[in-house]
Amino acid sequence: MSERVEDGPRVTSADVVVVGAGPAGSATAAHLADAGLDVVVLEKSSFPRDKICGDALTPRAVRELGHLGVDTDPALGWHRNRGLRLVGGGHRMEIDWPGGGGFPAYGLTKTRMGLDETLARHAESRGALLVEQVAATQPIVASDGWIAGVRATGTDERGRKVGPEAEYRAPLVVACDGVSSRIAVAHGAQKRDDRPMGVAVRTYHSSPRHDDDYIESWLELRESGGEAMPGYGWLFPLGDGTVNVGLGILDTSPQFGEVNYRTVLDQWLEAMGHEWGIDASTQLVPVRSAALPMAFNRTPHFRDGLLLVGDSAGMVSPFNGEGIDYALEAARIAAEVIDTRRRLPRDRWRAGLQEYPQIVRDRFGGHFTLGRAFAQLIGRPEVMDLGIKYGMGVDVLMRFAVRLLGNIHREGADADAMDHVIAALTRAVPATTND
Repeated sequence: MSERVEDGPRVTSADVVVVGAGPAGSATAAHLADAGLDVVVLEKSSFPRDKICGDALTPRAVRELGHLGVDTDPALGWHRNRGLRLVGGGHRMEIDWPGGGGFPAYGLTKTRMGLDETLARHAESRGALLVEQVAATQPIVASDGWIAGVRATGTDERGRKVGPEAEYRAPLVVACDGVSSRIAVAHGAQKRDDRPMGVAVRTYHSSPRHDDDYIESWLELRESGGEAMPGYGWLFPLGDGTVNVGLGILDTSPQFGEVNYRTVLDQWLEAMGHEWGIDASTQLVPVRSAALPMAFNRTPHFRDGLLLVGDSAGMVSPFNGEGIDYALEAARIAAEVIDTRRRLPRDRWRAGLQEYPQIVRDRFGGHFTLGRAFAQLIGRPEVMDLGIKYGMGVDVLMRFAVRLLGNIHREGADADAMDHVIAALTRAVPATTND
C-alpha cells in the first residue's frame, strides 16, 4: 500500500478499496487482508457508532463469525441464546436452534455499537487499513469504463463533509455503504421497485430478563385492534442488563405507510411489557427507524470493477428481515473470488469476477425468491390472520417455519425430512437476480 502527495488530492493506492465498515465491509476487508491483499476500508463515521438493527445473529451468522476467526466468548459481550420463542394467536412455543450441518446450536446477540466496532478492529488486526470519518463521494472511472477507485472527503462528528478531497485508488472497489449506496448508484447500479422493502423500528429497555435463553418474536401486530400486519415484534436479550425491543413491517400490506409504527410499538409494549418488566420508565434511548432493502433490490452485483455486498445489494431476507448473515457470507464469497482470480492475466481476471454474482445468486436467490412470495402472501391481512390463528398451534409446522425463514436447513448426514423439503423448495424456484 502506498501513499503520495502531489499537486491535487492526496492519493492512496491499494489492491482493493472497501466503502463502508459495517459487517459487510469489515468482513470483506478481513478476508481479503487474510489472503494477503492490500485493503483500505473507508468509514464515514467513527467507532463506536450505532446502527438500527435487532442485534440478533442467527446460527447462520454465527457460522460466518467462525470463518472470520472472531472470538465470541461471552466475557467479550456476546450473549448466547438457545433458540426462538414465538408468541401469537394465544399460542407460545420455544424452538431450539437445531444445530448440525455446519451450523452451531446457538445464536448470539450483541449491540451493533459493539458488533460493528469488533468486526472493524478485527479487519485492522488482519492487516486492513481502516480510515474513519472519511466518506466516499464518487467513483473514479478509467477511460475503458473500469473502476479505478473512489474520491472521498473527511467528515465531522455530525457527518458533515470537512477537509480536502482525497483519492483512494484500486482496480477493485467493494461497495458496502448501506441501503442508499452512493457509490453503487453513481456507478449505475439502481434500486429495483419490484422487490419488497421493510421498515424496522427499535429502542432499548432495561429488563430483569436481559439474560433470557431465548430471543422472542410476537407475530401478531395490530394498530388499535385493526388488521394483522405483515411483520413481527421482537425482544432480544443482550445479557448486559438491556433488551433490544422493536418491530419490523413489510411494504406488501395495504397498511404500509398508513399507520404510525411508533404508535404500534407503544401499544404492543403496553399490552405485553409486563412480561419483561418493561414500560415507558425503562426505555433507555429514543425510538429510531431504518429501511430494510430486501431480495436483491439493487443490481447488478458486479460490473466494471465494482462489487456490491450486504445492504448495498439488497441482501436482506423478506422472510424475517435478517441481513447480517447474508452480508457476512457474501463478504466471504467476494473475497474468495477476488483472491482466486487476481493472479490471472487482466482479461481473464476481469471476466472471472463475474463468478461473484453467480455464486451469490445460486446461494441466496432461491431463498429470496421464496421470501418474495411469502411477503406478498402475508401482506394480505386475512392470510396473516389465518396463519396466526391456525399455524401457531401446529408445533411441527412452526419448527419447519423457523428453519425455512432462518435459512438454516441442514445438508448432508445431519439433514432430516424437514431439511430435505426446504432444500427441494429452494431449488425449485428461480434463483436469478434478473427476473
